[in-house]
Formats: sequence, structure tokens, C-alpha cells
Amino acid sequence: MSATARVAQAAVEVPVGPGAAFELFTARIGDWWRDYWNDAQAVTIRLEPGAGGRLVEVWDPETGEGFEIGRVTAWEPGRRLALSWRESGWEADEATEVEVRFEPTGGGTRAALVHRGWERVAGDPHAGEGYTEGWEELLAWYAEAAAEAAS
Repeated sequence: MSATARVAQAAVEVPVGPGAAFELFTARIGDWWRDYWNDAQAVTIRLEPGAGGRLVEVWDPETGEGFEIGRVTAWEPGRRLALSWRESGWEADEATEVEVRFEPTGGGTRAALVHRGWERVAGDPHAGEGYTEGWEELLAWYAEAAAEAAS
């Protein structure tokens, strides 16, 4: 990602309606998210519902202990999700923003993700590099889970 192109974007169409697409993305995030962890001890990821809910990389499924990646800033079921985002190596006050819109299509829903705010990560001049590719891969896994849910 260049210094001028400080936005990571990815989108995918899934064969379920916007409500089901939102539910899969949020309540069932641990079913399809894989391989992208801040810490090797992570076993799953959890998104707590509603504004103020946490996105947590879970280390211990029994206690729920883990790393808080971000907080939900917008919760509009079937339409939109927004949250803050940070990595474990960033300063406590450094965070970016992720927004996912769920748009109905003729055959299902288009989930369109935009990740911005990289200029706020002062301690890492390469912040954001590789995120477009990473989000594309994650959304492909999300689409696989949606296809399974639709069948």
C-alpha cells in the first residue's frame, strides 16, 4: 500500500440475504476466520454484538481471555458494521477503522469492506501493507461459509 493509497478494500458476493450475511459475519465470525492472528496462542475470534462490543482474538475459549483488536462503533444488522482496529504491536492510542456494508444483490448480498486510517499508526510507516490481500482472503473464507449455509 502506498503512502497515498491508505485504504484497504475488498468485497465479495454471498448467496444469502443481507440479514443472514450480517449474522454470519458477526455472530459466526469464529466459524470462518482463520490464519490471521496477533498472537500464535489465539484459537478463535469473537465479535460481541452491538455498539461498544469487542472484537477479541481469543486465547482461552473457557475464560474468553485474549487480545482486544477493536470495538464496534456501528451495528446496523443487515446493513452495516463498523469497528476500530489495532494490532498488538501498536501504541495503545493507535487504531484504524473497518467498515463493512451489506448490500442486497439479485442473488444474495455484496459484503463490501473498507479499512482506513493507516495514517494514525505513526510508529509503523508500513502499516496497512498487505491488508487488501488479507481481507480478500478472509472474505473468500467468509463466502465459502455463506455458500455452505445456503446449501
